[in-house]
Amino acid sequence: MRSFARSAVFSTVVVAFALACRTSSAPALQRPTLAPYVPTPQDVVDRMLTVAEVTSSDVVYDLGSGDGRIVITAAKKYGARGVGIDIDPERIAESRRNAREAGVAALVEFRRGDVLQADLSKATVVTMYLVSSGNLKLRPLLTRQLAVGTRVVSHAFAMGDWAPEKVDRFKDAQGDDRVIYLWRADGKIRP
Repeated sequence: MRSFARSAVFSTVVVAFALACRTSSAPALQRPTLAPYVPTPQDVVDRMLTVAEVTSSDVVYDLGSGDGRIVITAAKKYGARGVGIDIDPERIAESRRNAREAGVAALVEFRRGDVLQADLSKATVVTMYLVSSGNLKLRPLLTRQLAVGTRVVSHAFAMGDWAPEKVDRFKDAQGDDRVIYLWRADGKIRP
């Protein structure tokens, strides 16, 4: 029993040390994120792009792009160009690999960066799967930078008092309840 207790304490110390080292050596760009990394299920990705009415003439920006599946799907299914922005260099590397494997690397790009500092002005569609507080932090940037008519699609989370044009509620392939919100930039800046 004592051996087990020592082993448990040792393991805890090793994990704490590893996390401390990782945190202290992290680049300045690694600040708290707007949402944890949780991949959007593929059927929800498909539904988001359908709600946004994506076409081959669109430029889809995915904020917090994770493994790149939203912009990769937009490129593969619709021929749209896409830009994924994520703060995690591992997710960016994974996204680039996924785009090459899907045969759409020429249509998409992935940028490591802070979405709160991003230039979104070239987007015709913006997709997000962030938490409510993350959406609210992005709202001023979105409403200031996006051209009138640009579609903004969020999986699961709204944007405060900015009323969506559409709310799509459905059950995903696993039987879980999902909601997708759609807004169109209207030229009004919202703090």
